[in-house]
Amino acid sequence: MDTPLISVVVAVFNARATLQQCVDGFASQTYANKELVVIDGGSTDGTVEILRRNQETFAYWISEPDRGIYSAWNKALRQCRGDWICFLGADDYFWDDQVLARLVPRLVELPPQLRVAYGSIMIVSASGEDVHPFGGPWPQVRTRFRQLMSIPHQATMHRRSLFDRHGMFDESFRIAGDHELLLRELKSADACFLPDIIVAAMRQGGGISTTPSNAWTVLFETRRAQRLNGIRWPGVLWLAAIGRLCLRWILWSTLGERRTRRALDVGRRLMGLPPFWTRT
Repeated sequence: MDTPLISVVVAVFNARATLQQCVDGFASQTYANKELVVIDGGSTDGTVEILRRNQETFAYWISEPDRGIYSAWNKALRQCRGDWICFLGADDYFWDDQVLARLVPRLVELPPQLRVAYGSIMIVSASGEDVHPFGGPWPQVRTRFRQLMSIPHQATMHRRSLFDRHGMFDESFRIAGDHELLLRELKSADACFLPDIIVAAMRQGGGISTTPSNAWTVLFETRRAQRLNGIRWPGVLWLAAIGRLCLRWILWSTLGERRTRRALDVGRRLMGLPPFWTRT
């Protein structure tokens, strides 16, 4: 089909400040064959009122307690009718109104055996300032992906047959369940990088996986995802990530947060990378 149905899933919980921008980003897409499925975890901050005001935009929405983001995504998958499915957080939003219109011609050219395609995201600060893009060609990140999440999930399009083949998200994960599901496929298959397409903005400071206190959980859940998928040893990159996290905690404890952020960005500049820690 030249115009596949694109399902966009948004899981939300108490995100009154950012949800409307996320919904507006979907509604403004010029590509017509799309649907939005929203699963709210029983918000109490006014989020449900926003959902009610926008319900004509949704193919489906519900607000009820759940067991976390992967529980919400699994609920959404049971409602999605799309040929391709993508997942946004309530803090994320499509980069511009042409995102799906640019993606679809590339998606329809892919062979059926390619079940994962992705572009880039723009990391933005809590105030909306662009920090830097994230996303690179699959040949460059393939090895890293087996050890750490190295593709931007907000920019990832999942062919429906991916879930037919591998099932749904493992709800025992708190943060790294998206990595674990993609590992089922990509430990032996390829993904396709779609260059020159920024799919979404990811706002730092709101999502569960971007909170510093959750960094240990991310890494240990990543290791559990490896083991579940038959990857016996963690790998040098995963061990290096543990080392960097230990260093950050030591610096945080001795220098304090502000000085540590400055020191970390000095290190990034020495490596030719843009500043991150002082901007998020």
